[in-house]
Amino acid sequence: MNIRFRYSLVFFFLFVSIFGKSFGQESSTLEINHADLLESGAGFERLLGNVEMKHQNSLIFCDSAHFYRAENRARLFGKVRIQDVKDPITTTSAYAEYDGNTKLAKLRRNVVFTNQETTLHTDYLDYNREQNIATYFNGGRVVDSTNVLTSERGIYEVNVEKITFRQDVVLVNPDYTMKTGHLVYLTIPKTSETIGLTNIVSKEGYKLDAQKGSFYDTQQKQFRFFDGIVETEESRIKAQELFYDEGLAYYEGKEDVRVLNKERQVEVFGDDGKYWEDRKYSLVHGNALVRKYFEVDTLFMTADTLISHDSEADTAKYLLAFRSVKLTKTDLAGIADSLVYNYSDSSIRLFNDPVMWDRKSQIVADSMVIYIANEQLDRVFMKDKAFAIMTDTLLNHNQMKGRTMTGYFKEGQIATLDIQGNGESLYFALEADTLKQGINRILSANIKITFLDGVIQRANFGIRPDGRFIPVQMIDEKSSQLEGFRWRVGEKPDRAVIDKWRKPVEIDPEAENLFNDPEVELEMPTDEQIQEKLKKSGLVTPKKPLTTEQQKESF
Repeated sequence: MNIRFRYSLVFFFLFVSIFGKSFGQESSTLEINHADLLESGAGFERLLGNVEMKHQNSLIFCDSAHFYRAENRARLFGKVRIQDVKDPITTTSAYAEYDGNTKLAKLRRNVVFTNQETTLHTDYLDYNREQNIATYFNGGRVVDSTNVLTSERGIYEVNVEKITFRQDVVLVNPDYTMKTGHLVYLTIPKTSETIGLTNIVSKEGYKLDAQKGSFYDTQQKQFRFFDGIVETEESRIKAQELFYDEGLAYYEGKEDVRVLNKERQVEVFGDDGKYWEDRKYSLVHGNALVRKYFEVDTLFMTADTLISHDSEADTAKYLLAFRSVKLTKTDLAGIADSLVYNYSDSSIRLFNDPVMWDRKSQIVADSMVIYIANEQLDRVFMKDKAFAIMTDTLLNHNQMKGRTMTGYFKEGQIATLDIQGNGESLYFALEADTLKQGINRILSANIKITFLDGVIQRANFGIRPDGRFIPVQMIDEKSSQLEGFRWRVGEKPDRAVIDKWRKPVEIDPEAENLFNDPEVELEMPTDEQIQEKLKKSGLVTPKKPLTTEQQKESF
């Protein structure tokens, strides 16, 4: 081998072994760029006045410093500023400790950590430059162009623009104040995600409560709550998963949805639901249920689908129910295929083979309208094929039918019945309410009958009625029933039927919340307390930098 070539090869390998690190990676040695005065101390060099040091991509400025050259670390005093040359990150404080080996900066008192539009304020910050992670332990405040976030503890992962806040977390922006115990904030899309109990109060006073966490896009003004409740002066909305778009004033709920109209005292339940706040329009489907709250009673109604509209116009204030409609109240029960509840006149319109029951009577028709006044049944209007059945004290079935029929109620029972057109009546004649004498059957164009506890007290008929009396010994099934008679009390719904369809879990008024918690006042530790904590935690001279997972575990 050529001697000159062999010498060159040896020189090349020596060059790589000595200087290879400078090509492969930057030196980890702390360097002094400038100081007005340099003095020797016990184990360190004292730098005084306009101190400037350098470590890889960072410039370090302060009023004075103790430089432990052998240990490659420094203590920095007064107007400390660590500025990254490549990244837009600047950190300032009154005091800091910087370790060149671990690239860990521990900053104390009046710490300001700035990354473009995001600024973190605290008095106790550890900044791991190797992993680009800043951690604070004794209270901090993060400010960007939209929000202010405070918490007792936090981790800022700069590379992914992610800040995790823990303990007494408060997010404030011009529209909302959020409180929670654990929040993850992404600074670029400005979204926040919380874990566990989360409460938000809007500037209008609306309350948003999530027992199992939330997601909030602060720029799009969109919320997603889990086991959430949104409450305003006019309404309360709850769902296992609740989405709200503030710009569209639109809610969408999944699983166990409930919408309460406070003014109407009507609450709607279902599997899924949508609500347009400005239009006051809601759509709920999937084992839907309505509760209409009265002062001394509650009306329950079930259906497959419910639509509620409560606009400014009285004519547009209604509740629609479709398919499998059942309703019950203390003195009322009914079934129908579909229903309209008009809020303006408290009327209930039932369609397609509706059947209604009160305490002692059953009424059917092609369609009917029930009116409620002072929380009681007031009257009912039945149209086409109207048929009414009342039971007397002996449980006989008194029957009336006609083209149209109007019934007037008193104390939950039919007191008067007006039949108009093709009127027919069949009622049992009793002696002293205990002995059956026979049956009166009467045909008349118009009939008006007055009842007392289901027993006929008076009957008025139109011109030239056609009637006959059937003595008790001649009564049989055919003579005791008008054509079309069907006693359908077996279909009458009650609370057990309603609860089987859907039994809501009541909202716990004592559930934990943060709405009334006072604003947190964080007490900052003294310098002596900080140093004592550092000694106990072993952070004064760490042997190696903590990994991301280790920091999160200790956090």
